[in-house]
Amino acid sequence: MGLRQSPYSSRFLGGADAVARELLYPSYWLLSQLLALQQTTAEKQEHRSQACPPPHALRVLAKGPLLLLLLVFYLPFCLLGLLLWLPLQAARRPFAYQHTPSQASPEEWVLPGKGKAFHFVSANVCLLPDGLAKFSNLAQTQRRAAQIGQALGRAAGQATPSHERSSRGGVCNGTGGQKYGAMESSPPRACRSYPAADGDVAIEGPLWEGKATPPWEITASFPPGMDFLCLQEVFDRDATARLLRLLGPYFEHIIHDVGTCGLLGHATLKLLNSGLFLASRYPVLAVQYHCYPNGRGEDAFASKGLLCAQVQLGASQGQRIVGYLNCTHLHAPETDAQIRCDQLTLALRWAQEFQDTHAQPGDVVAFDILCGDLNFDNCSPDDHLEQAHDIFSLYKDPCRIGPGQDKPWALGTLMNYLEIYDEAVATPETMKRTLEHAEGRQKYLAGPIQGKACPDLSASTSEGRRIDYILYREHQGPAQLKTVVERVSFITQLATCSDHMPVGLRLLVAPEAQPGA
Repeated sequence: MGLRQSPYSSRFLGGADAVARELLYPSYWLLSQLLALQQTTAEKQEHRSQACPPPHALRVLAKGPLLLLLLVFYLPFCLLGLLLWLPLQAARRPFAYQHTPSQASPEEWVLPGKGKAFHFVSANVCLLPDGLAKFSNLAQTQRRAAQIGQALGRAAGQATPSHERSSRGGVCNGTGGQKYGAMESSPPRACRSYPAADGDVAIEGPLWEGKATPPWEITASFPPGMDFLCLQEVFDRDATARLLRLLGPYFEHIIHDVGTCGLLGHATLKLLNSGLFLASRYPVLAVQYHCYPNGRGEDAFASKGLLCAQVQLGASQGQRIVGYLNCTHLHAPETDAQIRCDQLTLALRWAQEFQDTHAQPGDVVAFDILCGDLNFDNCSPDDHLEQAHDIFSLYKDPCRIGPGQDKPWALGTLMNYLEIYDEAVATPETMKRTLEHAEGRQKYLAGPIQGKACPDLSASTSEGRRIDYILYREHQGPAQLKTVVERVSFITQLATCSDHMPVGLRLLVAPEAQPGA
């Protein structure tokens, strides 16, 4: 397949990199522990519940100076490791590849024939070093990595129920009359049963302007039988290793350790990789990564960029059926809208160049996905530049009506990080029940950014900041394929494990009916 598992071309370079990282690790760990002396809201609550808790300030004074002294002691070793590590980055390919032969590989799709459903999941999992994760009110990165990997593995190992493969209905989550905590539920959404296509199951669906909306759900579990997984903020190497071990049996092809670090080709020193992590059940044919050149502030220390992959899905009359996955994580600071717009423009250009380079005559393109944490939402007035970007004229957002207006059922994906340990959202099931009600969404989802020119958001139809996206577009080709959105999922499985809510998309791709057929 032309993809080697090590990012280095020789064992010598790989070994030198391992030595450099061993020299850097003590300083990395000590600095992380210093930053981790701050407490999450859960730790503060646990501290207050103790009978005779020692003041947190005393614990900081006891541990802080010792950690600082050890950090100073290890600085010469850190400098030596840095001098060895920096030049190695020039010889390093910007990603690593894990191939785990599996007996559960999907069947090859052959056209002409029936359509096929593909399941995509995107999630920001905030697997930073412990000290940096504390800034998002998260702790215990290794424990969270294990929980995330186990949850994803369980779902990926499940077969999709037969009625789910062909369903077309929406899901109505309104359950009027129930309570959570001390709040009454909001009035239920209007529902009805509407006819299903031949062989489909009729499902209750919410109404919007008299028409059934596209299928959607709030679910406490990852969708079973996922085909493709894109994660963001998988920065910590130990957490990455846990995910590789837990997901390898279910995803035969994984791209990880993505990004170009060091100084070569960068205006600032890149200390962290991109945090992107791509897992596929289908064979990966080609991979390419580009680093955004315009990062600023704290974001400039991470190698944020665009990861492009081409996967093989099957064959059509001797030609390949392929799919394209483009995964990214855009600039974070809220005030830097122009930087994000420029990154979106670069992403579009790079994705097209990748496809032009790796396409073969006669290829049938089943899907073209662009997903990730884009760090803007479609309803905040301050995000108006990004909302009007050309990307939305090429790629379809199944949750969006137009700039500044989401569909009524679309939910925010960014949590109110100070409330993530509240009992109402502390488990996947309770978070699901809570977010099914307007009061819960208002309290536990991060609200839209208040615009400078439009300070009154009382009329906003936003259900929180939806900054995690899965976009898709159709391609014209030798075999005309029609794409249907079967399911959009807002997933509460990562309660207390991340400050983002994962999103899922299931697309049915089928040959378009010919006139007179």
